[in-house]
Amino acid sequence: MNSNDKALVVLSGGQDSTTCLYWALQRFGAGNVEAVTFDYGQRHRVELDCAKTIAALAGVPHTVLPIDTFAAIGGNALTDASITPEQGARADDDTELPNTFVPGRNLIFLSFAAAFGYTRGARHLVTGVAQTDYSGYPDCRENTLKALELALRLGLDSRVELHTPLMYLSKAETVHLAERVGALEALAFSHTCYNGEQPPCGHCAACELRARGFAEAGVADPLVERFRQG
Repeated sequence: MNSNDKALVVLSGGQDSTTCLYWALQRFGAGNVEAVTFDYGQRHRVELDCAKTIAALAGVPHTVLPIDTFAAIGGNALTDASITPEQGARADDDTELPNTFVPGRNLIFLSFAAAFGYTRGARHLVTGVAQTDYSGYPDCRENTLKALELALRLGLDSRVELHTPLMYLSKAETVHLAERVGALEALAFSHTCYNGEQPPCGHCAACELRARGFAEAGVADPLVERFRQG
């Protein structure tokens, strides 16, 4: 890998983005990786602190960028305090989007990340989206990301590359990837719970999916263990 091939990781402070951060460190080298986190008015704001802690553990520069438009738009459980996040994981054949879907979030995040990366000389953008995710968020699908990558290349006149290491991995496979890239220690400080609770509530959709992934992988969740031992 060229020493000038820098990467920017979109770090939410959650399980998937934390795994991707360590994947990027392994792929691009410690001196070539930065992280960016978006403050978009999310209800579980504890993730901002988690992202800061994880970036420090990983030893990478970390920037928080404010985007308050999603909170102004509302209409979803992650930015509108009047809407309660759905409980429990959805059935695989459920085609209706959950109320935690923030319309256009990944499109906006990656557009800002590309602009920020442009100023940093980082053309590689890494994001933890996964098409296999139960929710079926349309802005997590590979065809969406490929279209966005083309638009960013044209709009920035740059060789932007979007990397999605988790695109077709199950939650259990993501756990095994975290093991291989050395992310488990950092996952003890990650945040997934849709209700913003620490220790995690254990019954929202995000908590159930995370728990299932670690169980199927046969690995103890470092986050749960941290609170259990504490």
